[in-house]
Amino acid sequence: MTIKRYQLMNYLTNLLQPAKYKDYCPNGLQVEGTDTLHKIVTGVTASQALIDKAIAENADAIIVHHGYFWRGENECLTGIKKNRIKALLAHDINLIAYHLPLDHHAEYGNNTQLARVLGLTIESGLDPNDPSVPGQVGRLNTPMTAAEFTNSLEQRLQRKPMHLGPDSDQIIETIGWCTGGAQGYMQYAVDAGLDAYLTGEVSEPSHHLAVETGTHFFAAGHHATERYGAKALGEHLAEKFALEVIFHDMDNPV
Repeated sequence: MTIKRYQLMNYLTNLLQPAKYKDYCPNGLQVEGTDTLHKIVTGVTASQALIDKAIAENADAIIVHHGYFWRGENECLTGIKKNRIKALLAHDINLIAYHLPLDHHAEYGNNTQLARVLGLTIESGLDPNDPSVPGQVGRLNTPMTAAEFTNSLEQRLQRKPMHLGPDSDQIIETIGWCTGGAQGYMQYAVDAGLDAYLTGEVSEPSHHLAVETGTHFFAAGHHATERYGAKALGEHLAEKFALEVIFHDMDNPV
């Protein structure tokens, strides 16, 4: 089956509602390619490696969480940006990217999908006063010690996490989480009196906040926590439109 680009973009706009978010980059179609799509590649980041995969597989579009044109970056088309965009244009490949909308979507979003992978029950949003803030609050389906949860994260995400804060033999039941580089959101978990907070990355203040508040902090990898949203969205598109959609997990240790 095939689909016109405008049909796909209309559907994604209605599904992900990008206008609701004040984001750090443009969401939607970032690089225009062919107007008829029959094969789509999905992934976390529009790296050169993912573009090369799409070219090798004769894909018409790439859908990612991390695209281009981030706020504050150099606007010139030089270096790796020039190489990536040159490759997309030369092969008439559309680049479609959704950042916060793909973090936050209730069904296909990174936070919802991570909860399913880790066995977390979602109870509410991370910010009780602002539903546009990505992240969730919930609990482990099976309470366990911090050491056991660390081992579970490593097994399920295939990446050894960093644990900061109280002793690892303490039981964790309630938890807040936000995928990617959301270490700055830990205060929400502290304010809610949760046992733990989980994200992808860590900063120097995270250690002090965890230790001084008695809140467990887990950094499980930016890529490792965000590899599930684009995959789930692609699987949905494949089923709805009978398209060929292939997810490529381009390994990233960060």
